Amino acid sequence: MNKALQISDDPFGDGFEADDDLVFSAPHDQEPSLGEPVADPFGTAPERPSGTVEILPVAGPAGGSDNALQFTPPATYNPVGDLLADMQSQLGEVSVPRISIHVFGERQDTAEAAEKAAADRRLSRASTTVRLGGVATAMEVYRHEPTPALIIVENHAPAARLLVELDQLAQVCDPGTKVVVVGAANDIALYRELMRRGVSEYLVAPIQPLQLIGVIGSLYADPAAPFVGKTIAFVGARGGVGASTIAHNTAYAVSERMMSETVVVDYDLAFGTAGLDFNQDTLQGVAEALTQPDRLDQVLLDRMMVRCTDRLSLLPAPATLDSDWDVSPEAYEEVTQQIRGTAPFVVLDLPHAWSSWVRRTLITADEVVIVASPDLASLRNGKNIVDLVRSARPNDSPPRLVLNQVGLPGRPEIPIKDFANALGVAPCLVLPFDAKLFGAAANNGQMILEVGAKSKPAEGFNHLAQLLTGRETLLLPPPSSSGGPKSILSKIFKR
Repeated sequence: MNKALQISDDPFGDGFEADDDLVFSAPHDQEPSLGEPVADPFGTAPERPSGTVEILPVAGPAGGSDNALQFTPPATYNPVGDLLADMQSQLGEVSVPRISIHVFGERQDTAEAAEKAAADRRLSRASTTVRLGGVATAMEVYRHEPTPALIIVENHAPAARLLVELDQLAQVCDPGTKVVVVGAANDIALYRELMRRGVSEYLVAPIQPLQLIGVIGSLYADPAAPFVGKTIAFVGARGGVGASTIAHNTAYAVSERMMSETVVVDYDLAFGTAGLDFNQDTLQGVAEALTQPDRLDQVLLDRMMVRCTDRLSLLPAPATLDSDWDVSPEAYEEVTQQIRGTAPFVVLDLPHAWSSWVRRTLITADEVVIVASPDLASLRNGKNIVDLVRSARPNDSPPRLVLNQVGLPGRPEIPIKDFANALGVAPCLVLPFDAKLFGAAANNGQMILEVGAKSKPAEGFNHLAQLLTGRETLLLPPPSSSGGPKSILSKIFKR
């Protein structure tokens, strides 16, 4: 470290001059020189292919409109919400181990972003400490205590001074400590030099909580970890609003229109309707998995699932009252985690009942869809669910709202605009009441896309599937079953 300083016209060896505006924010004669480069002062330099640079892009507003359907009410453009949703979709599954994280922020907004990230569900196992102060504060702290697994330090000094201060910080850091630097310069040469010196990642201020969570998760990602799919939880604001019907038809649209493997999990053990809606014989399915979560593996799950189409599998509920179904919350969590390894999208059909496992499932799901009808009970219950989900998931996009059974003859209804204003969430889909179409589909054990592929509800399910998956809809004709559909009522009457 204590080697003679030398002025260099090209300290990084990247073709940039020391007084270049791209590298330094002030003339080089006002700043200390870089000196002889230190190969890896932190001892954590990752192996990176030559000629490649990994810089996290800043996501822009999601394109397209959420309200392409005629029966969907118009919504105002919200660039902040679109940016949040886009960053969340890029984040993916983040699993941070039980580590200690120390954050030293020079700016108040950086410290606030770190505190919001620390409160996020994805960092629940990590212990995070946030302090105001940059490299100088960090060096003072670590002269008297050991360094944690991860240090996030903010420094807005020009490039030369930043590198000198980081070299000084490296002298008080324990071997193996990972360091993330937050700076002011969006400079590729500085980035390369920091990576060469062993810094794990470099971020340009201002930073967002989800951006910080993504960086932390990438540092501790296990390459050998199994594939993890996206969970989409559907819950009804009250009983009878058609949450299960919406969930099943959306899952079918994801599998057939997005051409993606999808699993439907019916968690309403006593009264689940997934078997009826897909015209499948009732099996133990999810109940068998919940009673032996420790034995679950991919082979056993495949045996428990019912294959409805080439890309859609079903884990049905037994739908009997032979048991009280006293299942622990840990079992639900373990089964959900195991199923996530079987398909890119997992649709969770939750019962209209409140318990610790339902609450936990809503909080940990990647997407939450609340299905309601425009009445007072749905308004009150939907507001409670929205408030709970928002408070427990401050860095996630708000839950989706689907208004179903709109325009029911003879029923007084709350106007859609007033309903949305009370909940603070604009509906992403409004489905008109259509007793004939939905009744025919239910009695035949078919989906709306099979019964009425060109109907407004079918367009709505395609639209919702596209929103939840972030993929484009492939407008292909629905698969036809040979011999025509057989009514599910005949199976029931035979029993």
